[in-house]
Amino acid sequence: MTPKQIELVQGSFAQVAPIADEAAALFYHNLFTADPGLKPLFKGDMLVQGKKLMQMIGVAVGKLNELDALVPVLQRLGAGHVDYGVEDSHYATVGAALLKTLGQGLGDAFTEEVEQAWTTAYGLMANTMIEAANKATA
Repeated sequence: MTPKQIELVQGSFAQVAPIADEAAALFYHNLFTADPGLKPLFKGDMLVQGKKLMQMIGVAVGKLNELDALVPVLQRLGAGHVDYGVEDSHYATVGAALLKTLGQGLGDAFTEEVEQAWTTAYGLMANTMIEAANKATA
C-alpha cells in the first residue's frame, strides 16, 4: 500500500468510528443479504460481534504502517476463522459487504480513490488471513 492509500483508509475509518455500532449492524445486514448462508457462522449476540468487528478493523487500520506487527495478528485471525467454518470464498463476500457499508456510511466522502485504497487494504488483509487458514488446514 502507498502512504496515500494508508492515509485515505485511516482517515475514512476515523469518520466511521463514531458510528461504529450502526456501521457494524449495516455491515452484517449487507453481508447476510449478499449471502444468507453465512448467518449460521455467527453465534451469539450480534451487537457484541459487531463491536469485535469494528475493534478489529480499527486495530488493522491503525497498523497499516506497521505490517510487521499487523501480519502476525491477521495470521492468527485467519487460522482461527477455520474453526468457525470460514472458507476462502467467504472473504470476497465480506469484502464486498465492507465496501458497500463504507459507501453507505461515508456517502460523498467515499470517492473512487478511497474505495480503491480500501480495496487494496482489504485485499492485503484477506490474502494474509487466507494464506494462514490454508496453512492451518494443510
